[in-house]
Amino acid sequence: MRKGILEYCILGIIAQQEIYASDIIDKLKESRLIVVEGTLYPILTRLKNAGLLQYRWEESTQGPPRKYYSVTESGKTFLKDLHSTWSELNQAVEKATGIKQQT
Repeated sequence: MRKGILEYCILGIIAQQEIYASDIIDKLKESRLIVVEGTLYPILTRLKNAGLLQYRWEESTQGPPRKYYSVTESGKTFLKDLHSTWSELNQAVEKATGIKQQT
């Protein structure tokens, strides 16, 4: 379950802007989702291989070139479907438990 939620969060972060991997980790940490590179990179590779992400290389003045990730059109569609599924799951859990999510 955590893997699926992380994929959803990672796609959502990348959909907001083209982004570098360490910045993805920072955003996840800000949301209290602690992720290390050893967790992030396999997910990014899986999403890229599924055609949901793409990347481009950019030269860096402070070391090796950096990969910047963006969401493909297929990724945007998949993200929309994930959001719908998440909303349905959230509503089902609220109904089953009688506990409403605070917003």
